[in-house]
Amino acid sequence: MRRLIQAAAVTAAFGIVLGQTPFALAAHDKGEWWFNSWHIEEQVWPQTKGAGITVAVLDTGVNASLPGLKDAVVPGTDFAGGDGRRDQDTDSSTGGHGTAMASFIASSGKGTGYMGVAPSAKILPIFTRGNVPKEMAEAIRYGADHGAKVMNISQGPVASSFPNQCPPEVASALAYAAKKDMVVVASAGNEGDSTNSPEYPASCPGALAVGAIDHTGKPWARSQRQDYVTVAAPGAGMTAVGKDGRLYDNGNGTSDAAALTSGAIALLRSKYPDMTARRAVQVIVGSVKDLDGPGKNNVTGYGVVSVRQALANKVPESAPNPVYEKLDKAGAAAPKGSGSTGTAPEKTDDKKSSSNTLLYVGIGVVVIAVLVIGGVVVMRRGKGKNGGGPSAPPPAPTGPPSFGQGQPQQSPYQGGQQPPAGYGQPGNGAPQFQPPTSGQEPRQ
Repeated sequence: MRRLIQAAAVTAAFGIVLGQTPFALAAHDKGEWWFNSWHIEEQVWPQTKGAGITVAVLDTGVNASLPGLKDAVVPGTDFAGGDGRRDQDTDSSTGGHGTAMASFIASSGKGTGYMGVAPSAKILPIFTRGNVPKEMAEAIRYGADHGAKVMNISQGPVASSFPNQCPPEVASALAYAAKKDMVVVASAGNEGDSTNSPEYPASCPGALAVGAIDHTGKPWARSQRQDYVTVAAPGAGMTAVGKDGRLYDNGNGTSDAAALTSGAIALLRSKYPDMTARRAVQVIVGSVKDLDGPGKNNVTGYGVVSVRQALANKVPESAPNPVYEKLDKAGAAAPKGSGSTGTAPEKTDDKKSSSNTLLYVGIGVVVIAVLVIGGVVVMRRGKGKNGGGPSAPPPAPTGPPSFGQGQPQQSPYQGGQQPPAGYGQPGNGAPQFQPPTSGQEPRQ
């Protein structure tokens, strides 16, 4: 809090009236300056607090025992070979990445006084290692199948080596999520001032990619500069709840911005329960504040998320919807049928198909003839042994059919191990939470 107060004093010294700046530093008692910027307490919460909406948090898990989160967290799961439920935060860092993201979204304020922007929403924690496409794809599908209306993915592995900068299985999962009416929000990345590599799933069709701004409305220096960035949200000079239940300040990252955007969408879909995922994204993008110059750019996208304007729901139905337009253009349409891959069936050659059909019919005729002849022989034998009585029924099957079975793949991850060393470090959308400086007690 001391750092925030000092920053406010410096701003005032330069003659800027805080109440008139677009994203002024608020004197919130827990350092949550975005509450003032987004008019959360006085204009948003009277309309909605996120009730009825589940936000899936694909991350390091969430410490569900904390007073501010225990009522929000519902049983989650683990796609990295652990215990199948993630009500604990496995992050090896002091802060606890997944818990921090959940606190931005739905902390109730119990224990610390720290509030999420959608404190009545639920959190579905899903644990993956963050850099395994198969796990991420499974996690996205899991969230979509378990009632989540929003999924927050504050992770960002490098996407350069994949076709179209997106692992195919992740692209397919995002298409599945769209069909299941779940918005997927992803952090843009934290290396905009250095390598600036594209990162997935932000780079994938169907993901709402979020960059970060500071309390003055300016882009955070390290926020990724990529054409996939769609919107921006608060992500610099942040305070959040750590996995140990303490408050940590001076956090920076597009992870934070993505989490707050997920919370904003939870508020929107709570107020309008019948609003589709496609429409929700259209409204969020169409109601932004353009604080970084006219038109779209690669840092803040189309502009900064405005919760108040989004809740007004005045964006025309004909307004652009770049996230879903990209999804449609990429051909990642909603999956057909009930297959788990989310991809359309392969097209077959008509001539080959006709030939194969005739071949199968011919084989079928031969098989039927053999069965009929064999049946006559069996009946004759049966009459000779049983005096015309019915033959004995065939033995019951003793095991699973031989088709469609395979050996389960063993995960290289074993319970108790930690994610790779790079997880939670600058460059993958993770905030850099700093413990209180020497001589200072963490704020309670």
